[in-house]
Amino acid sequence: MVFCPSFSGERMIHESILQLIGETPIIRVRRLDCGPCELLLKLESQNPGGSIKDRIGLAMIEAAERDGRLKPGATLVEGTAGNTGLALALVARQKGYRLILVVPDKMSREKIFNLKAMGAEVVLTRSDVQKGHPEYYQDLAARIARETPGGFFVNQFGNPDNPRAHEESTGPEIWRQVGERLDAIVVGCGSAGTVTGLSRFFARVAPELEIILADPVGSILAQWINEGRMPEKAGSWLVEGIGEDFIPSIADLSRVKKAYSIPDSESFHTARMLLREEGILGGSSTGTLVAAALRYCREQTEPKRVLAFVCDTGNKYLSKMYNDYWMLDNGFLERPRYGDLRDLIMRPYAARDTVVVAPDDRLTVAYQRMKLYDVSQLPVMAGERIVGIIDESDVLMHVYGDERRFLDPVATAMVSKLDLIDVKAPIEALLPIFDRGHVAIVMDQERFLGLITRIDLLNYLRRRVQ
Repeated sequence: MVFCPSFSGERMIHESILQLIGETPIIRVRRLDCGPCELLLKLESQNPGGSIKDRIGLAMIEAAERDGRLKPGATLVEGTAGNTGLALALVARQKGYRLILVVPDKMSREKIFNLKAMGAEVVLTRSDVQKGHPEYYQDLAARIARETPGGFFVNQFGNPDNPRAHEESTGPEIWRQVGERLDAIVVGCGSAGTVTGLSRFFARVAPELEIILADPVGSILAQWINEGRMPEKAGSWLVEGIGEDFIPSIADLSRVKKAYSIPDSESFHTARMLLREEGILGGSSTGTLVAAALRYCREQTEPKRVLAFVCDTGNKYLSKMYNDYWMLDNGFLERPRYGDLRDLIMRPYAARDTVVVAPDDRLTVAYQRMKLYDVSQLPVMAGERIVGIIDESDVLMHVYGDERRFLDPVATAMVSKLDLIDVKAPIEALLPIFDRGHVAIVMDQERFLGLITRIDLLNYLRRRVQ
């Protein structure tokens, strides 16, 4: 029999998931090149909602409850690139509020699935428009809040309770955890709550501490800080959650000493390196912050103690920057160049990247593999020889009217007349195949190399202009 002493266990039991927000651990980087510096990472990914935004989600809602701005039964509305939405969904569900979130269409699928699973209503909008456009995510959220009975616009970009949460909670927590010894801190800026709140706190307790900004290439903030001027137009970037095309009204960037512009590629590769070398699964903005922190550390000529954030967990980006195919499709991973049609094959058969079926597999197997790997067609392989191809329409036409035919072998529904193309053929030779609604089956004499689809050709052409 095992006895569990109640005198210690009771103190470890929490009454709400919201009590687990904050008090996140700090870890020392061991395997990355930090120059003469010591680099510490605060794991905000350990918050229950998986990001640093849990802190402001709770703080903004509870402040609005205390001063009477937020009434029982209200509908919360917010524009967010993801993590603030997840934090609000966590808090709103626990407190009984309806939540509508307006999110830009570059958000990862994992975040959207997470939001919907938590009961949030998600409105997707364009990510290629700037502030002032009616479909810009913050402007659209503000309008929905005005038009919704009982609507409350959280407005993280203009809500003073956002930076106050970091000034009164995150800052003191860090200072205590590092033993009141820190030379620099690296932050990102989305809504500007973190940088503003920490700047205010450290201005009081450690005015000599350097605030460093990590900014995606395309954002206006780095140029504003380093050169004191605003770019005429913001660019675009794929990193989620940080970078801006305007300066939020709550932003106080006066104590930021320097900003680093980090390209998407460096952010993604740094995040993947952080996982590989340190075992820390961080999101895309984490890659930006750590990349900037490493640049800063390597530029120093004397030892300094530097802290950066693991802003959120990389679990939300498994379909994007931790997906080799996504990285290849977007040109962030290098691949061999052959100067022929092999350059267009994203999933080479020789590397066992092509998802295939056998002619005697059941149609249920083919269907399940299409769904699992998010593909529309499968080569049918007899050993190393391609004998057919089967796509969604082939399966549908075969089983419609008699679902028992899902148990038939693939060979009964596959297409045996194949659109074969030699690997040395010009790219133009693909167009008639696509015009017939087919995919190109690339061959090197008798050897099957892989498939080329319309999207493969589009990705290839897009990469050539990047």
